[in-house]
Amino acid sequence: QVQLVESGGGLVQAGDSLRLSCAASGRTLSNYHMGWFRQTPGKELTFVAAITRYGITTYYSDSVKGRFTISRDNAKNTVYLQMNGLKPEDTAVYYCAADRAATDFSTYYFTAAKYDYWGQGTQVTVSS
Repeated sequence: QVQLVESGGGLVQAGDSLRLSCAASGRTLSNYHMGWFRQTPGKELTFVAAITRYGITTYYSDSVKGRFTISRDNAKNTVYLQMNGLKPEDTAVYYCAADRAATDFSTYYFTAAKYDYWGQGTQVTVSS
């Protein structure tokens, strides 16, 4: 089992940048594909970005493509989400999640229910 802890959220202005981190413990992070999701009050989790276990392939939602970058440092057991050009509509609680590296990740990386472990979330608030 892997434990995930997000950090790096905060209150910023539109156009600013933030870098979220997701630190893993308990198991080697390279055993897992990783994803970032976000959620606003009363809404379901929505996919933001995902990265395969060795960082070879990344995926992004259309709403963040070109602004956000997901990366990982398996030696540090950490996954990152660099968020540039933040907009008020990016305001949400951001969660990282781990998937036990199934071979068909490309078919479900955007599906929250498919992930096995979740962090507690970090709040990102973007003011206009």
